[in-house]
Amino acid sequence: MDLSWLDTDLILTIGLGIAIFAIPALVSAFSDSRPPRAATVSLVISGALILLAVYAKPGGYTMDQVPNAVARTIASVLD
Repeated sequence: MDLSWLDTDLILTIGLGIAIFAIPALVSAFSDSRPPRAATVSLVISGALILLAVYAKPGGYTMDQVPNAVARTIASVLD
């Protein structure tokens, strides 16, 4: 399946952004003894987006490339 039309940097950045907000929600739900439903759904969605970005980009991402991908995405949005 050809996924070359996807902007993998944008998908990766969105997935990482959702994960950043989901982790405190998960901790908060556990500390209040509530079921972490929304946080779990958010983590699943962020994981799926990150995996899609890694799968769609030829060669995938290395840990060294992730900050540059996020910076490119933010720069393109602000430009």
